[in-house]
Amino acid sequence: MTAQSAAAAARATVYGYPRQGQNRELKKAVEGYWKGRVDADALRKTAEDLRRSNWRQLADAGIHEVPSGDFSYYDHVLDTSVMVGAVPARHRAAVAADSLDGYFAMARGTQDVAPLEMTKWFDTNYHYLVPELGPDTDFSADPTKQVAEFREALALGLTARPVLVGPITYLLLAKPAPGVAADFEPLTLLDRLLPVYAEILADLRAAGADWVQLDEPSLVQDRTPAELNAAARAYRDLGGATDRPKLLVASYFGRLGDALPVLAKAPIDGLALDFTESAATNLDALAAVGGLPGKRLVAGVVNGRNIWINDYEKSLATLGTLFGLADRVDVSASCSLLHVPLDAGAERDIDPEITRWLAFARQKTEEIAVLARGLGQGTYSITAELITNRAALASRAGSALTRDPAVRARTAAVTDADARRSQPYTERTTAQRARLGLPPLPTTTIGSFPQTAELRTARADLRAGRIDTAGYEERIKEEIREVLSFQEKAGLDVLVHGEPERNDMVQYFAEQLTGYVATNHGWVQSYGTRYVRPPVLAGDISRPEPMTVRWTSYAQSLTGRPVKGMLTGPVTMLAWSFVRDDQPLGDTARQVALALRDEVNDLEAAGTSVIQVDEPALRETLPPRSADHADYLAWATESFRLTTGGVRPDTQIHTHMCYAEFGDIVQAIDDLDADVISLEAARSHMQVAGELAAHGYPREAGPGVYDIHSPRVPSTEEATALLRKGLEAIPAERLWVNPDCGLKTRGWPETRASLENMVAAAREVRSRLATDGS
Repeated sequence: MTAQSAAAAARATVYGYPRQGQNRELKKAVEGYWKGRVDADALRKTAEDLRRSNWRQLADAGIHEVPSGDFSYYDHVLDTSVMVGAVPARHRAAVAADSLDGYFAMARGTQDVAPLEMTKWFDTNYHYLVPELGPDTDFSADPTKQVAEFREALALGLTARPVLVGPITYLLLAKPAPGVAADFEPLTLLDRLLPVYAEILADLRAAGADWVQLDEPSLVQDRTPAELNAAARAYRDLGGATDRPKLLVASYFGRLGDALPVLAKAPIDGLALDFTESAATNLDALAAVGGLPGKRLVAGVVNGRNIWINDYEKSLATLGTLFGLADRVDVSASCSLLHVPLDAGAERDIDPEITRWLAFARQKTEEIAVLARGLGQGTYSITAELITNRAALASRAGSALTRDPAVRARTAAVTDADARRSQPYTERTTAQRARLGLPPLPTTTIGSFPQTAELRTARADLRAGRIDTAGYEERIKEEIREVLSFQEKAGLDVLVHGEPERNDMVQYFAEQLTGYVATNHGWVQSYGTRYVRPPVLAGDISRPEPMTVRWTSYAQSLTGRPVKGMLTGPVTMLAWSFVRDDQPLGDTARQVALALRDEVNDLEAAGTSVIQVDEPALRETLPPRSADHADYLAWATESFRLTTGGVRPDTQIHTHMCYAEFGDIVQAIDDLDADVISLEAARSHMQVAGELAAHGYPREAGPGVYDIHSPRVPSTEEATALLRKGLEAIPAERLWVNPDCGLKTRGWPETRASLENMVAAAREVRSRLATDGS
């Protein structure tokens, strides 16, 4: 095929699309179902309407081939477990009795049955439910969902491509089921799983699917020769089947590396690659293997994870270099658009100068269609779009909104000493214990307490002018008094004010820092029905005035027990925002760290003895390739220390992390030099406690004993068992007792019962330690 005919064949497509709807209709329907206000038929109708709306929007924007099967009530990896019959034994009865209720039981648990473990989807803030597999796992095909949704798209007259999590990624994401040896490798089940995938592919082909997309993002990570051989075997077998659709293997979130020649040689029909800045080497690597002769290449040239407009001329140049490297070149985003909000056009309160720099999912589909048209018909066909694009890019590059000379001068003046505490931990801990006077196994929470409907109503009333600031603040004070009173009665040792004034742990701070822009409708799925509105980091960062001191000090005035000051750390402020892409991340992190340092110092000056700087995104933001880890961890840990390095030795610095694979970053956790770390551990059965012990972690730690992402109330006996397990790895003088994460999403009845059980467990174990030394 000539370059000219290859260009003419260019089409527009996407890998996936946001699920929630313009007004989070899916969240409301699912939560209504859980509460009994919405029946199953109404929930299914809402989901069907959302899928149809999404597909029509894509088609109207000029997307030639829409994805199907990427829609989910909760999580696409959980959907895959259902598709291949990998339902844990403890959930089989519930699934057999009612497939929908059983599905949600796997996701959320019940009072009697624990849910699946949850962790981060690669280096994103999306959480997936971890498959539980073992040597006795028997897979079976259930393509009902995938076939039905594909047929829905066909019925609308659309060209659709079913999307499945690929078999290699599925197995690499899995963990040994409870009771299975920890060294069991799920990838050993590949030969058992492949016939199930082949059956599902055949069913999709019978339903009329011409192409099926198999997502293999695990292959952009470092992979062993054995894992690469498994990938070669998987796609040799699936590609060699006779009764199958064409196979498009999709990779994203980085460069494909050693897996690229493996897939290039496999008998598949197409390959989707990331060609954005983070994976630019994919282009050279593709040329080095001789391209994809006779195959389709889907080129991800529009960033699917950030919200800045595309540089059309740069993308067209990249696409032009791909001519001759494949039989057909199509245009797409770098990954599913699940990771960006739905529509920048819905934002009415953002400065128009900034709005023209933004592209959410709807705008990105339009960009993809423009690029496909320019590639296929020539740049003359998109002259107007190119002129508008150049002007918007120039506006951003030259805008005074993006640069603050004072901030840049302060950042340039940072020294190594600024990122170090004045004394080592071994000396600080003596001063802190003398100041705080805490018992063994001190109890605390992570920070937030339930955000009730009354609190959300009060915030809405303030925005709408139905109450004034004084009335709103009295409501906040009332909530803080209630939260403090409960904690004292429950017997917690280090208290929190509950964060009733905060809408989100990142957005709350972003709204008070210069350089950030908040959205009204920029919702992105974090997990299940939990959606967040990541702020947009558009310019240089500073803190005009204190952000948390008033409410922390008010809470401390109500009690003689220590109240923690609560902040979100610099890495998480970046990771859970849409960060600027016009300067190195490390530079932006230092700006945020210096702003937070001012807040930490002001909290200490106000008398706060315990300050928690949360960094749940430290592991999440770790680059896929180990060769990139050192540079990232250097600036990430430095930014935390820069935030906390200015406090006195007797001020205790806490940090918190949750729902990630912490074993990969234990040295980095150590390098933070925090005095206490609290970590998610309940769903993973205290795995992290052993990882800390194996590293020789020398500081205090609180591996969680209460899974807050499930509505079930853990018993005192359950919390006691986890606490005793934690003591096997961490000595009592360094072990804290706390939940896995904040309590914002929980209701008050379950929160009260769970925390009372947690405190009772701590008291019981303390008593045993005092009487028998065990």
